[in-house]
Amino acid sequence: MAETCVVNASPLILLDGGGLLSILKGSFSNVLVPQEVSREVLRGPVSGDLSILLTSPSWILTKDAPPPPDSILVWDLGPGETAVLSYALRHAGVTAVVDDLLARRCANSLGLPISGTLGMVLAAKQRGEIRSAREVLETLRQNGMYLSDRVMNRALALVGE
Repeated sequence: MAETCVVNASPLILLDGGGLLSILKGSFSNVLVPQEVSREVLRGPVSGDLSILLTSPSWILTKDAPPPPDSILVWDLGPGETAVLSYALRHAGVTAVVDDLLARRCANSLGLPISGTLGMVLAAKQRGEIRSAREVLETLRQNGMYLSDRVMNRALALVGE
């Protein structure tokens, strides 16, 4: 299990919508959410569980993100992605959990460790925490995750499905 991650809104919203926050909890020892991301998530429809996790002491900790450096600002990302990557850049070894393609490209350009919702599902399958990655991914797609059949099938092949 990876030690610490900082999570953007879409993985939180997708996992919450599918009743799958346990996948995030099982993937990292410490889960951090920048204030910008927490505000974004709480503006939308979220379950009571996620709302409580973001506003009360829990296994998810809300943190202030440092001011973003120019190396991130030039990518013109959203406030959540910018905060996540700024935090990960300032705190060596922290994994940035982002689904947005441009944010992932920015993280790669900066040499940051990254994961996303798909990667966490595959890792949960490999750890034996879920029976079927396909079922979980179908649930996430029904809850708004964009994942083409081609990408999903290639990913599932990596875990023997």
